[in-house]
Amino acid sequence: MREQQLLVEGRWSAGEGRAEVRAPYDGTVVAAVAQAGAADIEAALAFAFAGRRAVAAQSSGERREVLRGIVDGLGRRAAELTEVLVQESGKPVRAARAEVTRAIETFTLAAAEVSAPVGHAVPIDFDAASKGYRCEVRRVPAGVVVGIVPFNFALNLGAHKVAPALAVGAPIIIKPPPQAPTAQLLLAEIAQAAGAHPAALQVLPCSNARAEQLATDVRVRVLSFTGSAKVGWRLKSRVAGKALLELGGNAAVLVCADADLEWAAERCVAGGFGYAGQVCIKVQRVYVEASVYERFLARVVARTRALVTGNPADDATTVGPVIDDASAERIESWVNEAVAAGATRLTGGVRRGRLLEPMVLTGAPSDAKVTLEEVFGPVMTVAPVADAAEGFTRINQGGYGLQAAVFTYDTRVVARAFTELEVGGLIVNDSPSFRSDNFPYGGVKGSGLGREGVRYAMEELSELKALITAAR
Repeated sequence: MREQQLLVEGRWSAGEGRAEVRAPYDGTVVAAVAQAGAADIEAALAFAFAGRRAVAAQSSGERREVLRGIVDGLGRRAAELTEVLVQESGKPVRAARAEVTRAIETFTLAAAEVSAPVGHAVPIDFDAASKGYRCEVRRVPAGVVVGIVPFNFALNLGAHKVAPALAVGAPIIIKPPPQAPTAQLLLAEIAQAAGAHPAALQVLPCSNARAEQLATDVRVRVLSFTGSAKVGWRLKSRVAGKALLELGGNAAVLVCADADLEWAAERCVAGGFGYAGQVCIKVQRVYVEASVYERFLARVVARTRALVTGNPADDATTVGPVIDDASAERIESWVNEAVAAGATRLTGGVRRGRLLEPMVLTGAPSDAKVTLEEVFGPVMTVAPVADAAEGFTRINQGGYGLQAAVFTYDTRVVARAFTELEVGGLIVNDSPSFRSDNFPYGGVKGSGLGREGVRYAMEELSELKALITAAR
């Protein structure tokens, strides 16, 4: 069992108590993690606020070297980080390895962005009074950032907050997920070893009440939150600065008649059931043009039945446990409600504690929770549509708009989908769960505000500042 302290004011501290972390798969206690109290929260905020100018004053070369050092440190400790993700978040080991690789890429991208040209000139000499005047616009660090990280990508979603903050020179305080806090604490160790300024990164495992105290303090200029819509929108209403919110989704797919059905089925099953569907952009709804519906459905059912559900430490496992008993019970109840209302379950239906066999549903009512809400579990609905127009209408139903996908080779359909679908990102000929760590990632409607992706997050964590020079 690991013993982990929290990082505050550049030092490791026991906080005001400890919390046990249990493996979702078998309930084994895998870590005991220090918890921040009110005094720790205040100390971290004061330290970050007092140190913000020193952090911002670091040269581009100094910031780049820290980021490169973190890349090296993540590589050296990749096996350890993978093990932590498997144990604490129940992530299948292949997916955990991939997450560590992505975190390395995230910091690599941030190091490269530090060297990218910034700033621009704005013409302002439009009359006699301003003749000869010049305006230069630069980006400067916004100030203290608080990052709240979810359990499902306990390393890389934290990296998407930490790496841009270090790159722009904004001090950041991370509140890691209570279910899987160790990855962010190990990242802090790596950042310290890489020479990060003591005020640049602090990590405070804490209760939700303490987290709210942290996030809503007037010294915080940016809250970067990834988590539930209910909590995210409440925090937004209380923050003193800007809120960057990633609040989940209900990702849908349209499979057109001209699609490669084998490929589409493969990618939908992978995107719907990997990591037990605990991904904001997991495939939840699939709409298929009626002429190919039965052929596509047969392929999806066959691939789903071939998935291995079980121990996340086993390389063969695709579907591990959901994070806790409450989630398992909720997912099961939502499926049962849909079946009682007329849906047919073609696969799955067996639950062993937190392990749920992946479920493909047909005939789910349009007002069922599995259709309208975010399941965040191994459930996928498949339904026929008459044509692409009906598919677009069905995809746009509901309150989320993170990402969607279209499988087609018809560029006219792609162009129409890009115009009509109410989402932050459209994927063509792959699952909506595809994400590169460098493109702008975020949603519309209830899915949040702002964008992540290293370059775009750097913009969110900085502010524009204008320098006007008079002609004297």
